[in-house]
Amino acid sequence: MAKGKYYPRICDQIIKKKLSASGALLIEGPKACGKTETGKHFAKSTLFLQNPNKYDEYRSILNTEPSLLLKGDKPRLIDEWQDAPKIFDAVRFDVDQTGNTGGYILTGSASPRKNNRPKHSGTGRFARLKMYPMSLFESKESTGSVSLKQLFENKDYKIEGESLLKFEDIVRVICRGGWPNAVINKNNKNKNVSEQFISDYIDSIINIDISVDNITRNPQRMRQILRSYARNISTMATKQTIFDDIKANDVGISRPTLDSYLNVLVQLFIIDEVEAWSTELRSKTAVRTSNKLQFVDPSIAAAVLGFNADKIINNSEIKFLGFLFESLVVRDLRIYSQPIGGTVYHYRDKNNLEVDCIIELKDGTWAAAEVKLGGDESIENAAQNLLKLKKKVKTEPSFLMVVVGIGQYAYRRQDGILVVPIGTLKD
Repeated sequence: MAKGKYYPRICDQIIKKKLSASGALLIEGPKACGKTETGKHFAKSTLFLQNPNKYDEYRSILNTEPSLLLKGDKPRLIDEWQDAPKIFDAVRFDVDQTGNTGGYILTGSASPRKNNRPKHSGTGRFARLKMYPMSLFESKESTGSVSLKQLFENKDYKIEGESLLKFEDIVRVICRGGWPNAVINKNNKNKNVSEQFISDYIDSIINIDISVDNITRNPQRMRQILRSYARNISTMATKQTIFDDIKANDVGISRPTLDSYLNVLVQLFIIDEVEAWSTELRSKTAVRTSNKLQFVDPSIAAAVLGFNADKIINNSEIKFLGFLFESLVVRDLRIYSQPIGGTVYHYRDKNNLEVDCIIELKDGTWAAAEVKLGGDESIENAAQNLLKLKKKVKTEPSFLMVVVGIGQYAYRRQDGILVVPIGTLKD
């Protein structure tokens, strides 16, 4: 992130609330999504556990008197806490003793190893927040004229707005991703500069981060697994599908080995699957419960498969682009729904009625969204799917929406379904 400049994040409002109510806040998410910069924005003092000049000193203190590392103005930011889980227990103990709120912000880009986890879960002392790369509204590429919060809260909310994103723009934001260090280079004359970031990011995962749990793994095997997973994003492909795909070129792989590699990607917050929606239907239709495969950001899938924006733009018939666009929309809907306590699911039943995104709030209020790149026919098909789902569910949705990529205006159809370009959405 550019020095001295902070790009506001949607989760800022959540952080303020959580710090006011809890003794400490744990911010988790993939590396380079902006956790540290966001934490620094709220912190009055910092502790960087990965500082090479202080590394040995910090380890020595943690083994003797960890409370010394908690000294400093509050809130105190402790970065990459999972590298020294004892600090978690020290923070929890301090919160217990003082009873103060908003004392600590801990950031982490991986889960701690099983044999080195804190002694206490932190329940009742720690609030938690999952952080994602930037949404299009945060990167200032969505006009934000349509508010997800208002769609839920106000049935008379007037839908209007204009997206400034064209086809080429959609492709570029998919391949670039929402990584802050890539976003700040979006206006660079060399359009490939920001895409280079995600390529280097994946190389780091494959060659360094795969041993986060101190288990040696094969970088080439990890690359093959990432590629197979990427080929199946935004689908309900099973682990067996991925296993069969990998085994064609890697006869030595076993299911437990595949699970180990996939679990590391979960630990690193790279894989972020969409769970199936469970709700009460009017009929006894069986609902499929498999997760839909998804990365935390669409750029990961594009990069591991060797797609860059220019390749896709010059071959606009590529079918895979629709899956990448769905990945982008899922990421943004997850971010926009966080302040209102929303969770993004997917729906599919035994009759193969499928709806890409269900946004459910904690009180059971829900809305549904289909994702389409654009085109009158695809929008119409998506609208019919949404209406079929509405008839099956016992409770009424707050709204039904088709999120499009190639579309200029947000509007409400005569049947009440919203057509909303991704370039107009915000929280």
